[in-house]
Amino acid sequence: MANANDVAGGATGPVIATLKERADGETRVALSPETAKKLIALGATVRVESGAGLNAAITDEAYREAGAQVGDLAATIAGADWVFGVQAPDVALLSGAKAGARVAAVFDPFRDRALTDAYAAAGYEALAMELMPRITRAQSMDVLSSQSNLSGYKAVIASANTYGRAFPMMMTAAGTVQAARVFVMGVGVAGLQAIATAKRLGAQVSATDVRSATKEQIKSLGAKPIFVEKVAGIEGEGSGGYATEMSDEYKAAQAELVSSHIAKQDIVITTALIPGRAAPRLITDTQIATMKPGSVIFDLAVAQGGNVEGSVPDQTVEKHGVKIIGFSNTPAHLAADASALFARNLFNFVSAFWDKEAGGPVLDEEIGNAIRLTQGGKIVHERLLG
Repeated sequence: MANANDVAGGATGPVIATLKERADGETRVALSPETAKKLIALGATVRVESGAGLNAAITDEAYREAGAQVGDLAATIAGADWVFGVQAPDVALLSGAKAGARVAAVFDPFRDRALTDAYAAAGYEALAMELMPRITRAQSMDVLSSQSNLSGYKAVIASANTYGRAFPMMMTAAGTVQAARVFVMGVGVAGLQAIATAKRLGAQVSATDVRSATKEQIKSLGAKPIFVEKVAGIEGEGSGGYATEMSDEYKAAQAELVSSHIAKQDIVITTALIPGRAAPRLITDTQIATMKPGSVIFDLAVAQGGNVEGSVPDQTVEKHGVKIIGFSNTPAHLAADASALFARNLFNFVSAFWDKEAGGPVLDEEIGNAIRLTQGGKIVHERLLG
């Protein structure tokens, strides 16, 4: 006998479908029982592909208890108005969705243009959640921030696990264990969380960034700011609070400063990313060679080309006695929490634009135009058209 909440007809509001993630190593899911219940309260019919939440410790039964309908891929996607994903699903998986269905997920269009082109050709509306503008009212919708926060935490925990010594200073009868020295490069969301986590573990923490405005943030967390002072008139704040590419003069000064500093560090965590660009190189092989044997570098940007020369996704590379680590998908190592936050980002997004009369979300221009890649069979995002 079928469960009452298994996939069936009878949609009264927009149908929102969430599929099982199929990318290698992807453990997250874009819907939680909490957000399923909230979407249903708004008037949506919520469907989930069976098994979608298992890697994030969410059972099909938990979705059913929240009121969602659970079924196979074909039944889940049939007639869907919206599709939620962590990583954008292959177009072939959307067969049966409504014409022009909206897909809210991470698309990475500057590295995977073919996927965006396929969405345009199929007539779906691709909404790239990673392009959410850094404005106050969109903070709760920002998947990059929520996932980066967890990534910064995990980078420290993984580094501590790889490092062969303790993090805090320990006074023992047999003598004193010195505190680990941790240097964080890049003080965005991930970097700030890395600083806070390393401090909580008892390390001596220092940090640097190209944006001088981050000095006070570093100090507020009890860490020491390490900044280029001799190159005047340079500010690395780009649009929307992101870092921007720096001048050659600044890069040379920063390399000199970093070289002298990292030689004294036990753990270095690099977090620097520039949206739509390959990750900037922060640490060279020559600089790695100055570090003490047994030191650890965690490259949070390894999947985007890496901040560290020689880093390889999901591998421990040893150079000059230094272990270099980094995950291709760091948030996926914290699947339950990462999924819960990602799901809330998506709910906050659609609920902010929910129009009862229209029977679902109606996006405004500021946010809609910022994240919309395709519409009406065409590429519409200005950065992709350029």
